[in-house]
Amino acid sequence: MSERPPLKEITIVGGGTAGWMAAAALSRMIPPNTIRIRLIESDAIGTVGVGEATIPNIATFNAMLGINEAEFLAKTNGTFKLGIEFINWGQKGEAYLHPFGHHGVDMNGIDFHQYWLHAQKNGSSDTIEKYSLAALAAKADKFAHPAKDPRSVMSHMAYAYHFDATLYAKFLRAYAEERGVTRIEGKVEDISLKAENGFIQSVTLENGDIIPGDLFIDCSGFRALLIEKTLGVGYVDWSHWLPCNSAQAVACEKNGPVLPYTKATARDAGWQWRIPTQHRTGNGHVYSNNFTTDEKAGETLLENLDGKALGDPRQLRFTTGRREKLWEKNCIALGLSGGFLEPLESTSIYLIQAGITRLIALLPDATMPAVDAVEYNRSMTLEFEQVRDFLILHYVATEREDTEFWRYCKHMAIPDSLTHKIELFKNRGRFFRYEGDLFNTTSWVAVFLGQNIMPQNYDPIVASLSAQEVQESLGSMQNAMNNAVKAMPTHQAYIDKMCHSFRTAN
Repeated sequence: MSERPPLKEITIVGGGTAGWMAAAALSRMIPPNTIRIRLIESDAIGTVGVGEATIPNIATFNAMLGINEAEFLAKTNGTFKLGIEFINWGQKGEAYLHPFGHHGVDMNGIDFHQYWLHAQKNGSSDTIEKYSLAALAAKADKFAHPAKDPRSVMSHMAYAYHFDATLYAKFLRAYAEERGVTRIEGKVEDISLKAENGFIQSVTLENGDIIPGDLFIDCSGFRALLIEKTLGVGYVDWSHWLPCNSAQAVACEKNGPVLPYTKATARDAGWQWRIPTQHRTGNGHVYSNNFTTDEKAGETLLENLDGKALGDPRQLRFTTGRREKLWEKNCIALGLSGGFLEPLESTSIYLIQAGITRLIALLPDATMPAVDAVEYNRSMTLEFEQVRDFLILHYVATEREDTEFWRYCKHMAIPDSLTHKIELFKNRGRFFRYEGDLFNTTSWVAVFLGQNIMPQNYDPIVASLSAQEVQESLGSMQNAMNNAVKAMPTHQAYIDKMCHSFRTAN
């Protein structure tokens, strides 16, 4: 077996959430004193940081780093998240909750929602949310950690977080620097390539310092300094499927108890988020400037805050899509430099996490074997496309035609991969996860049913059961969940008890 030269230097260009997540994870997983890790960032380049919502996978990432949850929540003004409430997406005036965890309990190897469909056909009017422990707790403003015993109804809970992304990056910076990561203050002015293969050799800062590297990680945001401006990797535009291209974000004063869920409210030309952190609420309006003006979008945002605005809205522009390759030569793009999928299902940090996890699994030697990059690009492309399809579902499943924007979304052509999933569900309520599919059956079913896509039939095996037998099983589940929620403390009380002594001001 031939020896190949090992990596000696990893250079991360850009900080923020992506940069410091990468630095923290690499410093944790790579044996000490084997690879030098540097991160270049400039304090002059600001961040938005008005509140970030996540999905449960973030807990896995933090656990990998050995992070204390209470300390993390306190230092990032974090709260718990049990799901997302979607308002006005199917029809105006309607609302549903996409919960974490599961709907009910699968029985005899058949998805729970098939039994729920059976009950609906036999006269039940219960929404499927009444069989989700996370949804019931969220709407009651309750929270408790899941039980580890799979026999307990509390084992069906799953959760994520809301937090200030700027504070999270700061928290991870301290973590990474304690483990030997070197932070370099400065802006990149020039990038040098190796003549023999076009790989990145070094970056030059404004002060003249030259920073070399064997592997470079581009976390420079939408500027994509390395992956696009230097290596020329193109961008796959998905704006014909996800037409929003603008956002305005602003924080407002906290008003009342902290809700344990995100709100996503459909507006005339997009949607508005509400993300509660401990001491303030993050808000944003994601919209298409092809269907409204920036001025009108800003007015809509401010008119729908539930507290006093803490400053003026900050404007963002984006094109939904991904890089043609996220690993090119000796450069890997993470975060906004690699692609952007609007934060409708809180997947931004997850896609960073997925990129980091695959990098660690495929960490190359200094020769940068092409096969590693091929596998990385294949798997990350699949991640982006599967998340893309789930986001598109929210738009195309609307029944609204009251504005030009929603008429476009309802009637637009969609990817064949999504068409197949919709038709399969419409037929008998069936859904199958494919390789690497982030969102589980509960997530897809929540959106299908929440936006009024009802199957024509249901599983024939379940159909053979008696209505009484099915209703007794569902009733037992519902009683157990209702009793569990009654026993939970309020979300605010749980935060006060768990994090009070650690709280920090913004």
